[in-house]
Amino acid sequence: MDITERIRKLREMFTEKEIDGILISHPYNRFYLSGFYGSDGYLLITDKQLIIVVDSRYTEQAKRQSPDFKLFNLAGKMEDWFSNLAGGLDIKRLGFESASVTYALYRQLTEILQKKQLPLQLIPTDGIVESLRTVKEPEEIELIIKAVEIADLAIAHIRQIIHSGMTELQVVWEIEKFMRENGSETVPFELIVAAGVNTALPHAHPSEKIIQSGDPVMIDIGAKYKNYTSDITRTICVGEPDKTFRKIYDTVLGAQLAAIAIIKEGMTGEAADNIARTVIQESGYGDNFGHSLGHGIGLETHESPRLAMRSADKLSNGMVFSIEPGIYLPEWGGVRIEDTVVMEKGKIRVLTKADKIVKS
Repeated sequence: MDITERIRKLREMFTEKEIDGILISHPYNRFYLSGFYGSDGYLLITDKQLIIVVDSRYTEQAKRQSPDFKLFNLAGKMEDWFSNLAGGLDIKRLGFESASVTYALYRQLTEILQKKQLPLQLIPTDGIVESLRTVKEPEEIELIIKAVEIADLAIAHIRQIIHSGMTELQVVWEIEKFMRENGSETVPFELIVAAGVNTALPHAHPSEKIIQSGDPVMIDIGAKYKNYTSDITRTICVGEPDKTFRKIYDTVLGAQLAAIAIIKEGMTGEAADNIARTVIQESGYGDNFGHSLGHGIGLETHESPRLAMRSADKLSNGMVFSIEPGIYLPEWGGVRIEDTVVMEKGKIRVLTKADKIVKS
């Protein structure tokens, strides 16, 4: 993790964004730029200064994880510590992350600056650090691959033990327990296990629903390894699949394989999405594919780029993202198949290896 290079790239963007420095509050952006993964605190980065702002709970952690940053102790009232911090800066325009700073906090900071008569203007910014995070460094890709491997193993494990009579919640617990025992630090999102008609809900919440023989079962999981995540979905059948399952499954798989084969560097997210969407539309299920084809994967499970209708994001080498078409029929259920992939040498390499066979 080359933090020095990341900060250099960030500083190069100051002129374009018309700022002299930036206050980083988003937790994943803090980690990306400093190595600090505490749940609270700020980074303040200017052309000349690197400051990490934390309270006493994180002082020692910040010293260990962010040795290149000057420590500023966040103590007492905000009016006091923020005015002291701002007063020590030789800048006029300080950017802040508009997506992670509430209006209430922005107003409070502005009032402090006015009250103390400090000549510092707060400038909203959007997605500056996120744009740097979009293209992954080789070391980041290796960590994502490790998270992928854990999730792949979990899919193989649950295939061996799932059976009719289990509840969705029981299956979720078996998966989460297995991943934690095999190296996942936590789970990066609420795992999805849906059975029967519940598979018609793209983001179903696991319940006490009992899995019946012949049910489609959608399993959407991810692991987390050294702060990097994976995302994979497999839809299987417990027992013998019916004709509807086979038809829907083959259509979704065909759409996904077409996207994997055709998506190339330089495509927009919209063009990539359209590849799979066209397959599904031509099969008569266009109205039943309501979400986007994919999303970036890294420190967060959902980040840039977006593979979606009207997405102008350009796909380039080093980006890691999902490809996850789906069809959802309210009276029957649904099928989604998702892989984590990386763009390399202008084309897609699939990182997830779990079988796509239908039967458990």
